[in-house]
Amino acid sequence: MLRFMAVLTAVAMPSLVAAHEYKVGDLVIDHPAAKTTPASAMTGAGYLTITNNGDAADTLIAVEADFPRVEIHDVKVENDVATMFQIEGAEIAPGESVTFAPGGKHIMFMGLDGDPFEKGEAVNATLVFETAGSIEVVFDVETLEEIVERVGSGHMHGMKMDHGEGHDDHSNH
Repeated sequence: MLRFMAVLTAVAMPSLVAAHEYKVGDLVIDHPAAKTTPASAMTGAGYLTITNNGDAADTLIAVEADFPRVEIHDVKVENDVATMFQIEGAEIAPGESVTFAPGGKHIMFMGLDGDPFEKGEAVNATLVFETAGSIEVVFDVETLEEIVERVGSGHMHGMKMDHGEGHDDHSNH
């Protein structure tokens, strides 16, 4: 597979517990992380928090990475069934933060093709914002428990998840 996955060495492992952040324009991107996946997974999910310290809204309009498809998704709940769907972007209002967390907004890396996300790896990606432009970031691969402990989770507790067409990883996103 052509995508670049860097395996962190044991020396770098302590950095996994420390938050890492990136800045572009008035935006701060805090602790991008991707969830570990089972070997059979065809998709992986990424999470982060974006804070807008500026006076004008900005929008995450795309995420680029070396996968067949990368999409920005959200989740809606109807009749106790959570349904994941693609969104065109995520607006970050001035002075506000938007958190991408399990059970809510998330980044979908599609086409893992038998190459799972394993703890300690890193996924390189580029976030593209309407106003601030592009920034390269690294999603540290962590367990779901580690991610939920840091950012919380959405409305997924005990609900059935409809991943929509083409998604066969039935773990919580």
